[in-house]
Amino acid sequence: MENLSLRDLCSFETFSTSWKHYGYGGDQKELIDREFKRIKGITYLDHAGTTLFPESHIKAFHEDIARNVYGNPHSHNPSSRLTHDTVESVRYRILEHFNTTPDEYSVIFTSGCTAALKLVADSFPWKSASTDGPGSLFCYLTDNHTSVVGIRGVAAFQGGAVVPVQPHEVEARATIKKSTNGEQGSSTPNLFCYPAQSNFSGRKYPLRYVKGIQSRQLYPACEHGGRWFVLLDAACFVGCSPLDLSKHPADFVPISFYKMFGFPTGLGALLVRNETADILRKSYFGGGTAAAYLVDEKHLKSLQVHKFMVYLRETVTAYILVATYIKSGCFWILGSMLNVQLHTFGLARYTYTVLTCLRHSNGKPVAQIHCDNEFQNIVEQGAILNFSLRDCHGRTVGYSQVDKMASLFNIHIRTGCFCNTGACQYYLVISNQDVKTNLQAGHVCGDNIDVVEGRPTGSIRVSFGYMSSFEDCQNFLRFLVNCFVDKPFTLDQERLGRLMTSAPVDLPASSQSFHPMAITNWQTGYVNGQVIGRSVIEVPSEEDVSKERKKNGSTHTLTNLFIYPVKSCASFEVAEWPLGPQGLLYDRFWMVVNENGVCLSQKREPKLCLIQPVICLASNTLQLKVSGLEPVAIPLEPSVMNSGLRTSHSKVCGDSVQTVDCGEKVSAWLSEFLGKPCSLIRQSPHFLREIKNGRQKAGDCYLTALSLVNEAQFLLINRASVSILQQQIDNRKDSENKDTCLDIECLVQRFRANLVISGQEPFVEESWTHITIGASQFQVIGRCGRCQMIGVDQKSAARTQEPLRSLSECRGGKVTFGVYLTDRSARNSTAVPVLSVGARVTPQISESAENL
Repeated sequence: MENLSLRDLCSFETFSTSWKHYGYGGDQKELIDREFKRIKGITYLDHAGTTLFPESHIKAFHEDIARNVYGNPHSHNPSSRLTHDTVESVRYRILEHFNTTPDEYSVIFTSGCTAALKLVADSFPWKSASTDGPGSLFCYLTDNHTSVVGIRGVAAFQGGAVVPVQPHEVEARATIKKSTNGEQGSSTPNLFCYPAQSNFSGRKYPLRYVKGIQSRQLYPACEHGGRWFVLLDAACFVGCSPLDLSKHPADFVPISFYKMFGFPTGLGALLVRNETADILRKSYFGGGTAAAYLVDEKHLKSLQVHKFMVYLRETVTAYILVATYIKSGCFWILGSMLNVQLHTFGLARYTYTVLTCLRHSNGKPVAQIHCDNEFQNIVEQGAILNFSLRDCHGRTVGYSQVDKMASLFNIHIRTGCFCNTGACQYYLVISNQDVKTNLQAGHVCGDNIDVVEGRPTGSIRVSFGYMSSFEDCQNFLRFLVNCFVDKPFTLDQERLGRLMTSAPVDLPASSQSFHPMAITNWQTGYVNGQVIGRSVIEVPSEEDVSKERKKNGSTHTLTNLFIYPVKSCASFEVAEWPLGPQGLLYDRFWMVVNENGVCLSQKREPKLCLIQPVICLASNTLQLKVSGLEPVAIPLEPSVMNSGLRTSHSKVCGDSVQTVDCGEKVSAWLSEFLGKPCSLIRQSPHFLREIKNGRQKAGDCYLTALSLVNEAQFLLINRASVSILQQQIDNRKDSENKDTCLDIECLVQRFRANLVISGQEPFVEESWTHITIGASQFQVIGRCGRCQMIGVDQKSAARTQEPLRSLSECRGGKVTFGVYLTDRSARNSTAVPVLSVGARVTPQISESAENL
């Protein structure tokens, strides 16, 4: 390429010619002007220390905590449940960001990354050497943060041996065949720690080391026996790079949120692989982590015997407010972490290119770069540039001097050793004796003694974040040229041409791409909106009817059939409806969530009952209606929707569920009606949620799939039971509920059942074990416990004390009403079973109840 001047080199045109991945497909300057007005006139280049938060997130956080009441999560009141559900939602967001699930990892909030590391150190089951075998090994890469190296004190105190590992040794000393010593002590736990990205140089260490160490294919695991665990320090890495824990399942992953989002400070997390959690020592327990214990005896029943959650509830108590920020702290405008990685690496690469080519007037280099590559591989190098400046005589310019000058130009950089003594010694060629000599000379970490006997004690680091701009590169390079380069300066044109024209190696594919969603199999049971293969309803013989009357005293009929497409919204009554694999087709397939991703129910938002969902099978749409607003419609299947819609994790009745966002249009519609930010989400068709073990009957071999229902596929109530309760309410009318009119139909609506049957005996349904409705078979799996939600008038959204108050009196303090069912019908591949109003209901009573 032709010779370039510094002006040409520092132009955006030149930069954009060499790097095509700048920005996020929009106006980068407009983004900065809107979200980061406070840094106008500032060049901020210390994102590896902490990145910057966008102003809209702080405003949203303020509005969140000003609008919602968050209580202590150990209670059961509405504010406590909101806190609990919000924090759980945050946990799912975190795991989703790292492409894993609660089935694979647990999230433990800590006061920072260092606290997360200390938690591992204190809980790891270190084993002392004995005649039975070798003790535990604590092995760590010398290019590790000080907080990681600090684990060695705890390990050594408890009998573990400490082994520092040089970066080149991991692969160089790997052996194909394990030594004899490697076959001994197979149960001894050992821990290997390494950074995904060096906070000193930005060097990225291979993530394949995780499995390599766990399988004992790499040093030091290949030379020593025992069970090997990996702690992957991801604090520096995840700020600008995607981490896929499904591919690289490290046992412990400490992270720091202010390095990712800029806020909140003082909050980090430890991601613990669930398979590993069982080996950790659980010697400490705090409030909310024990099911029961005796204060004067060593008896403890833990709530989390299968997972390491020792500090979980205690830390949640401390961080209930700041945790609400994290839910919006994901990279909100950037598309994916791959975009962040490309943007920041391009800026770091370009700064490296210019700085490494700058020469003083006598031709001597201006800078010595401290790294192991030439910024040509995004997999090997992060968005960090570490260097030392040299004067025209080749002498080191003290980092303290550079720092002070940078402050005059409003340029924010980081200098020193960056809490990474091992890397500092390696790159600056500082021996152990040099460290001791420097200490005797009075130099300690963090001071301004930057040169001792002509040798540097630290260096200069610039690091980029997702909001960094090309103007930041320009300002920094101009500052260096103006203050530290002997004029007239020159450029190493040969090196410049090579670096500018050499293309980086193949860029990684996004690990966060969306996958097309297939239409579930049962939808093939429709042609042009019509049900095909309908089951034939068998008419029972007179003999069967006679037997049933003798056994139950009456016959029963299905009088009403309700589906609730959107959880907690109004019912959609039908005369007949097909059955799907999760219950009634489209029953509770959608739910409304707040800005934190927490499910909204009528207990928190009574106005939900005023939203009327209507399903049209012919047009394949779900329509939402409410008085005063134009209806809004969405497709029934997410495969018909925009493929760019975001997937997420949510929680229903304690269960984690995978969901799909239904888009901005319906979100805006709901937000307008409810007067707060909210969205509509749908259960992902690929996700299978099973019934809780507590609802599974002994010997039951069926697999019961659930939608977004709380407990079971169906809820059935008996009109005879409703009638007896209605009489109880009428008989006890007092001053508090004298104006409350609760007729039979109003009560039926409040109990929100799918199946309503006729009958003469109240609560007889509770003695049934199985039910046949038409040609479909159902199993009764338990009674439905009621909450204050039945106190919401389904027509006005007003709250009343009834019928919960009378239900408790009527049932002797119990508040159960209705029974849960699961579908036990035999499936025919060509027929879609259908329930119809008017169908006969044939119960089977339990033997124990029959003998009463």
